[in-house]
Parts: sequence; C-alpha cells; structure tokens
Amino acid sequence: MQSVTSRLSVMMFLQFFVWGAWFATLGLALGSNGLAEFGAGSFGSAPLAAILAPLFLGLVADRFFASERVMGVLFLIGGVLLCLAPGYAEAGNGRVMVWLFIGHMLCYMPTLGLSNTIAFSNIPDQNDFPRIRVWGTIGWIAAGLFVGAMGWSASFKILWVGGLSSIVMGIYSFTLPHTPPPARGKAVNLRTLLMFDALSLLAHPPFLVFIVCSTLICIPLAYYYGITSMFLGNAGFVATASSMTIGQMSEIVFMLLIPFFFRRLGVKNMILIGMLAWVARYALFAVGAPDQVAWMLFLGIALHGICYDFFFVTGFMYTDKVADASIRGQAQGMLVFFTQGIGMYFGYWVAFWHHNKTVTQFGALNEAIAASRPEESLGFLQSLTRMFSVESPNVDPELLSATMDQWRAFWMVPAAMASIIAVIFLVAFWDKMSNYDNGEVTEADVAEAIEREPLA
Repeated sequence: MQSVTSRLSVMMFLQFFVWGAWFATLGLALGSNGLAEFGAGSFGSAPLAAILAPLFLGLVADRFFASERVMGVLFLIGGVLLCLAPGYAEAGNGRVMVWLFIGHMLCYMPTLGLSNTIAFSNIPDQNDFPRIRVWGTIGWIAAGLFVGAMGWSASFKILWVGGLSSIVMGIYSFTLPHTPPPARGKAVNLRTLLMFDALSLLAHPPFLVFIVCSTLICIPLAYYYGITSMFLGNAGFVATASSMTIGQMSEIVFMLLIPFFFRRLGVKNMILIGMLAWVARYALFAVGAPDQVAWMLFLGIALHGICYDFFFVTGFMYTDKVADASIRGQAQGMLVFFTQGIGMYFGYWVAFWHHNKTVTQFGALNEAIAASRPEESLGFLQSLTRMFSVESPNVDPELLSATMDQWRAFWMVPAAMASIIAVIFLVAFWDKMSNYDNGEVTEADVAEAIEREPLA
C-alpha cells in the first residue's frame, strides 16, 4: 500500500508541476513579449476547459477506457500542443498560440477528475487523500521555484517546461495502477450530466445567494491569477515565479487548519473571511504599489491560503452538505461551472481589458527594468538564493512613479468589487441548514472538498 501511495503522490506532483510551470507567470511572459492583448484568451482557456471537461468525462472517459490510459493519452497530446506554442508566441502569432492553449487545457482539465478517480479507486481510506493531494500543491511550488531559479519567469521557455513535463507525466500515467472506467455499462443520463437536478437547489434562497456571490467574486479573483505576475515584474521582483509560490505554501498551512477554524467560525464566517482576504490582498497591492513596499506585496501573495482555502474549499464543503446525496455530484459540478467556469472566464476578460486600458506604461517600464539589469551567468544554486529578492528598479524615476500610480489605481478596482460582493454576502446569506455551525467537520469532509478544487 505504501508503494501505491507513493506512486499516486508522484502522479499528483507531476500533474500540478505541468500546470504550475507555465500558468503562474504566463501574464508576465505575454506582457514582456508584446502579446498582452492575448492575455484574456490565453487564461480563458482554463475556465473554458473546466466547463467542457465534465462532458468528456461523463460521455467518454468514465465509460469506455481505463482512467490511467485516458490520462496518459491526454497528457501526451496536451504536452505536444504546449510545446508547439512557444514557436508561434515568439513569432507574434497570438491567435494560433491561444488555440494551442485551448487545446492543451481541453486535454489537461479532464485529468483533474481522472487523477482523483485513480487515487480514490486505489486507496482504502479516503482520509488518506489529502496526504496524497498535497503533493500536487508541492508540485506547483517546485515548478515555480525551478522557473524562478532559471530566470525564465518572463520567457516563453515556461511553455517548454510545461510541455515537456506533460509528456513525462503522460508516459508515467501508463505505469499507474489499473483503474477500470467507473461508469462502464451504465446508461448515459443527460439530466445528471447537464446538472439539471441540481438546479433545484437554486430555489433555496441561501444557496442562490451563495452561488450568485461566488460567481461574482470570481471576476475580481481572476485579476490575481492573470495579472499579478505582470505587476510583480514591474515592482522589481527578480524571480516572479518563485515569489508567487509563497501563496501555495500558505495554502498548505491553512488547508490543515480548516477543521480548527470551522469548529469556531461556521460556514458564513469562513466564506466571508475568504472574500475579505481578497479585499485585503488587492488593497495591499494598491497601497504598496507606489513605493514598491516589498512586505506589503509579499503579504498580499501569502494571503492566498486564506483567500483560496476559506472561500473555495469551504464552498465545496457547504455545497456537499446542502445537497441531497442523490444530486451531490451534480451540485459540486454546478458550483465549479458557475465559479471556476463562468465567473473566472468573464473575470479574465474583464481583468485584461482593464489592465490594457489602465496600466499603459507596463511595457515601457518592463523593458527599462530588463535593460537596467546586467546579464549574469549564475549557477542554479546561486539563483536559488535570489528567488525571493526584490530590487528597486534602476530606471527613470518619472516612468517608475507614473507606472506604479497606474498599478495603484488598477488594484483598487478589484478591491472595491470584492468588498461590495462581500457586503452583499454578509447581508443576504443566512443558512440554518448547515450542520457546520455546530462544529461537525471531519477529515473526510475536507478530503471531499479538496477532491473538487481545480486550482492550486
């Protein structure tokens, strides 16, 4: 059993290494190479694929083929597509690049469900799942540390790292324990697949408020995933990819603390704190931008544990308890559809439209910073020592001041958006149905919630 657990842990590590290698600083790479206008389409590939992935799983993967084989093929195809992207990106062909991202994510997103199926089919106790799944977050962190140490945060080399590691993951998938298709021989139920039965939950006013607020809050949330790397690059961060892994490090810590806080805070307060943490994060970015106050920016990144775990994981756990057992899977799928599908998709378009209209000096400052830094030949271990360093940009003070003022104005908008939605949630949400307010939360509850989370 220990051997199986180790193999599944490696699976999770490689799976999220693939995603973390390129997605975290894709915005900086696009902006640094004159392709910021394609940012919304590039990042929008993830929520678009998140919407379509359940259809593929329900109609094909879960019915006809062994899970590990489907996952292997998807990673191999997705890896090839991602390896093709740098050539088109460097040639300035953003349209083809975006289509390659969409193709890659259409291959990648179903693997999140497939890896969970493989894990739960081969472990005797689902309480063991968090200890396996945490290696996914560690994989994301390792990818960020590697990219940052190599000095590739703003380079399209991140796509090569993601693509090649995807091919490695594809090959490894064929060595995983055999996992027959879980729905083999069962009739296709379109009502279940399209989540029709779960729509009845929207007649429950507290759940409707929760869904609406969760969808809306994902619009300002997309600002972080899409834009933060560009902001940190302008603020003087030397290894942006590495610095952003602080967020995933805090995620691990707060994931372990969820049962403790649930017993004391309950559902509403947990979700509300998660929303307010996003307000605090963007406020720190806005206040810290003009003078590049490093501790404020690092704290804003470190809030990721509260921002993500308190909001998303709590939301999955709440949905799990509100829904009847017969429609629980549909309800969770509906939550992902509205939040990390619809909400994040529109969020990326809003975020990049807003950025391109507001931070007009990003490119000029980015080029000036790159020109001011001497070409250095550092070994990998030497690079590791600079992963979390911030250097005051040695550029035209007027350009720096003007650009960082634009960043301040930019971050105030998602802070305001998140605060308004948090107030609406505070006033409108109240659910007496949830037994979490009585402190009933187990490791199994956390395990089921972690199973559903698509993002790291």
